[in-house]
Amino acid sequence: MCKKIGILISLVMLVAFCSWAEVADTTSQVLQLPDTLQVTVQQVAPAGADTIESGDSRLKKTIESIPAVELKEIFSFAKLFWAGVFFLVAYFVIRFLSRSIEAWSEKNAERRIKGKAILPIVKIVSWLIVSYIIIRGIFNPPVQSLIAFGASIGVAVGFAAQDLLKNIFGGFVILIDRPFKVGDKIEVGSVYGEVLDMSLRSTRIQTADDSLVTLPNGELLNQPISNANSGESNCQVVAEIYLPITIDTVKVREIAMEAAQTSKFVYLAKPIAVLFFNEIKHDKLCYKMRLKAYVMDIRYEFLFKSEMTEIVIRDLLQAGILDPEISI
Repeated sequence: MCKKIGILISLVMLVAFCSWAEVADTTSQVLQLPDTLQVTVQQVAPAGADTIESGDSRLKKTIESIPAVELKEIFSFAKLFWAGVFFLVAYFVIRFLSRSIEAWSEKNAERRIKGKAILPIVKIVSWLIVSYIIIRGIFNPPVQSLIAFGASIGVAVGFAAQDLLKNIFGGFVILIDRPFKVGDKIEVGSVYGEVLDMSLRSTRIQTADDSLVTLPNGELLNQPISNANSGESNCQVVAEIYLPITIDTVKVREIAMEAAQTSKFVYLAKPIAVLFFNEIKHDKLCYKMRLKAYVMDIRYEFLFKSEMTEIVIRDLLQAGILDPEISI
């Protein structure tokens, strides 16, 4: 089915380009109006018969003799039609390509990190190419008109959509600076989760509670960003457990290390550490044990943390090291 859709899309694009090429090769353009009136726009070549004139003056006369291009020439019905067809075809092609990359990326953690990291770049570059083809290939306005129109629109949009332009600029900065990529676990302010999608305007993050948070890129530039894995499939997880100050830390460390090493989520290629710190909890001096280990997939983070908390406390109770009556 996917092959048939691809072949159909290719044929439509081929027909569109062939038809547009035939229209572009003609020396006159005909615009069909509702009252069946046909307006023919012809370009008249300048007459440069005077051989005595210098090259500069001849060029100046040539430029001045070119008639002004009207809007009806640029935005003719045929050009609008083929621009719409090309835009729709490009939309479905880019959407199909994006979903194909996402499906390929979800096969395993390594693919997910690499595939989703290039997905925003593929989308942006594809739409830039489509925009260039539509503007220069189909409408093909004069450079002077394009510059004047762009300047006018730029001033109007600059005053009316300052926040939008700020976010778009922030999106370009993020793509160039790369503080994070799609698939990374990041913390921005009070938001922590996996980056699901990036666009020029905003970044979407999925939190531990399965909430989808959308952050404007302009705000991301002004806040510190903490990245848990920096493009790798594994990341460090810290499980914290509060224990009485009288606990035997040597035996607790042995039990915690064994629990981490036998976990199905742990990434043994990186070190495991068990640390103890003194803290005051509920007006009591106690130990805060921090079990630090790496998981094979960043999506195992909370599963591993929950598993370590359950297993370590259960083993401490079974070994008689932890007394439930005097626990924190």
